Formats: sequence, structure tokens, C-alpha cells
Amino acid sequence: MALFKKKQYIKLNPSPIVQEDNQPKPSVPNNLWEKCPSCKKIIYTKDLGPTKTCQNCGYCFRLSCRDRLFMTVDEGSFEEWDTDIVPVNPIGFPDYQEKVKQTQAKTGLHEAVMTGQALIEDQPVVIAVMDSQFIMGSMGHVVGEKITRAFERARDLNLPVVIFTASGGARMQEGIISLMQMAKISAAVKRHSESGLLYITVLTDPTTGGVTASFAMQGDIILAEPQATIGFAGRRVIEQTIRQELPEEFQKAEFLLEKGFVDKIVERHELRRTLAHLLAFHQGGPSV
Repeated sequence: MALFKKKQYIKLNPSPIVQEDNQPKPSVPNNLWEKCPSCKKIIYTKDLGPTKTCQNCGYCFRLSCRDRLFMTVDEGSFEEWDTDIVPVNPIGFPDYQEKVKQTQAKTGLHEAVMTGQALIEDQPVVIAVMDSQFIMGSMGHVVGEKITRAFERARDLNLPVVIFTASGGARMQEGIISLMQMAKISAAVKRHSESGLLYITVLTDPTTGGVTASFAMQGDIILAEPQATIGFAGRRVIEQTIRQELPEEFQKAEFLLEKGFVDKIVERHELRRTLAHLLAFHQGGPSV
């Protein structure tokens, strides 16, 4: 039928754009915009500032361990420890070692945690920083060994420990070996505590699973970043188990503060000053 016949139009051929051989092609840089996971607003990356914090709702974007150290410790003071511990495949999990190598190449990290000694506003401290970019910050045998050694050296040096946690929990590719790290680190924390030394944890997004069930919640002082997800099992798993709908704010730092599991929620730009004050107060030095 003529009613549905496509109308013919005259095609115009635009003149081709002439580009000189030496002229670079126009390109748009990647990562110019970020979507806030909390308020869902689109943010120009440079507006996040050095602290990578949403200006609309205060949500703290995830940081790499190097960015975290840059923001926290005195410039040039960080001395990294135990970079020679080689990850292995303790239970022969298929393709596990290849995954570790790929993650190392992608992130430039040795493992999911960096440990060492540093200064925070001239206060000496042993520090450990976890990175969720490395297999979701999961706790394998290398992570457990590095954190355990950090506590043992801190005890020998008579120094406090500060740990920034960021983890999806135990590393399933290592099976029971991963779960054993919970007890090993907890024993080291206990020995450190019995020596009368301070241990501060800073819970960042996300802190879950076996890390939450062990050293993340064993600090003498437990701080958290705003809106950080903190918990053990996943929200859906809990709802299916208890057959109830959980509150919207469940497993957020603010909810845990209300229930007494967290001592204080600290804005990211105040963390360095807060840690320095706590360290100085504990060691009997002048308040920072």
C-alpha cells in the first residue's frame, strides 16, 4: 500500500573534513566523571579534591593504599616492610597464581596490604593499609603474615599500630589457610595489647567478612569513615536467613556507631589530625 511507502529524500554528501597529517586527532580523556554510590550524582573528578570526597553528601570514595599513605603519614617517612614474602597457591586452586600475577601487574601492588613504619605528625607508628583493588582486599596467607609481623615488630620497637581496613573478607582461593589468618593475627594483637601498646583501627569501605570478625574490631580505639560499609555476612544472606527486611542504614558506619561498635566517625580530611592527637595523648606527649 502507498500509505506505508517510504518517502525518498535527496542525499547530500557533506564536504570531507581535511586534516593535516601531523595534526593529532581530538580525544576526550577518560575518568573525567564519577557517579557517587551514595547520592547517585555525577561529579566532575577534579571536584572530588585530594581527599576524593563527594561534595554533595560527604561519601568517601575508595582510595588506593598509596593514596591513603600520602594523605596520612609525614612525607618521606614511610618505610615499607616484608615485600619479599612471595604469594603461593597453598591448596592448588585453579588459575589462582595467574590471577595474583595479573592483579600485581594491574595495580603495581605486591599484595592486598602494605605494612611498615612511619610518622604521623612526628608521632612514630607502625601502619598497615589494605587495598580493595587487590582481589577485593581479601585476606590470604601473605596478608595474614604481613600484618602479624607488623604487630610483632611493633612490640619489639615499643610502637603503636594503626591499621586501615578495606576487605571483602577471607580469600576463598586459599580455603582453610585463609581462615587461619584470623586466629594468627588475633594472637599477635593480644601479645601487642599485653605489652601495653596502643592499637587503632580505621574502618573504610568496605570492611567485611573475616577481617571484621577478627582484627578490624579488636582495636583499642575503632574509627570509621562516613557511610563505610562494615559487617560480616552480606545483607541479602542475612535477610534470607532471618526472613526479615533489614533497615536501610544497616551495616553502615553510622548504624554501628549508634549500636556501640564504633567509637567515632571521622571525616577524611580530619583523620590525620585525629590519629596524631590520639597517638600523642597515649604516649604522654604534647597534644597535637
